[in-house]
Amino acid sequence: MEQAISYVLVTPYTVAKSRTGGVLARLLSQLDLELVGAQMIAPDETFSKEYAAALREENAANTVSLLADYVERHLAPSGGRKHRTLLLLFRGENPCSKLAAICGHLYPEHQNDDSLSGETIRDTYADLIVSPEDPQVVTYFEPAVMTPRTQEWADKDLALFARFLPGKENIIKNIQYPDPSKIEQTLVILKPDNWQYASSKPGTIIDMFSRTGLRIVGIKVHRFSLAEALEFYGPVEGALKEKLAPRFGQKARELLEKEFEVTLNEEMEKSLADSIGIACARDQFAQIIEFMSGTRPEKCPPEDVNNPGSVKCMIIIYEGEKAVEKIREVLGPTDPLKAPGGTIRREFGSNVMVNTAHASDSRGSVEREMKIVRINENSLVEIIKSYLSLRR
Repeated sequence: MEQAISYVLVTPYTVAKSRTGGVLARLLSQLDLELVGAQMIAPDETFSKEYAAALREENAANTVSLLADYVERHLAPSGGRKHRTLLLLFRGENPCSKLAAICGHLYPEHQNDDSLSGETIRDTYADLIVSPEDPQVVTYFEPAVMTPRTQEWADKDLALFARFLPGKENIIKNIQYPDPSKIEQTLVILKPDNWQYASSKPGTIIDMFSRTGLRIVGIKVHRFSLAEALEFYGPVEGALKEKLAPRFGQKARELLEKEFEVTLNEEMEKSLADSIGIACARDQFAQIIEFMSGTRPEKCPPEDVNNPGSVKCMIIIYEGEKAVEKIREVLGPTDPLKAPGGTIRREFGSNVMVNTAHASDSRGSVEREMKIVRINENSLVEIIKSYLSLRR
């Protein structure tokens, strides 16, 4: 069946309340769709009016009118300040019906707590309260998420996004801090092991990071090229040689002594470390590169070095006071077995390589790593444009 693309918009209120992880967990664990793009956007007045007009044209039903009014009041800037809104792209068969089913409907009955099941995202996070005197009068409305119900309107909305997003920064700057010198950003990567099958894990990890109180100001789905992975993890290669080569040398000595019933001196052990040990450390480094890019360095044709890899990850930028320290505290040490209970790596990590997430260890690392992954670029618009060109 034909593959199509649809979207979910996570509203500014849901983003501000750090419910992004919970929403994403629901979407990723209950769908056979692929998350192909993600971008934190800050709608302007023009976009908000056009999007609201599209909603009104789509359907004149009360709920759609409510959504259109909500867009004009809450997605648009207020007091001169733009608001963070998360755009998620999903690809697969019948994406609109599947996303609509998980996002849920908006019904006046939602005013009755006993009618809520918590089954859909809106059951859990949305609110629609009407006046006790007049059920036609809505006193409070928060949809939590927005998604189109037909592919025709999904395509029209995607075309609107494709016109609005080019040239927009991938990191949202929409707040003035009392003391900017105290504010820092940090980079987090949800590694490829989180995306091997439908799972709530990526959303749950984001939810765990939310207890830091930091703001998500940038997000994108990324596929490391071999060149990017080599540059990103380049400093690790030397550390692996220094740390692992002596261990491998010692292990080789023990195995040789046992196998051949001989005694080898320390000089021989050092020789083994410099040969077999270094080779094994290099192999460990190659495994890391393959894990992050999908390709071992020696197996990648030169012409493919800069092409996106076969595995994906998610890159998230957090902002706030002591951002680097707070994120690493929640993440836990590199080795999941040594991580304290309640940390992300203890909860989800397998070993020092498959340890579920990466976080920058210093402000210097943040700057370096952002440059390598081209944090100010996002493939979301290109994905939309490529898709729409095939629909014509």
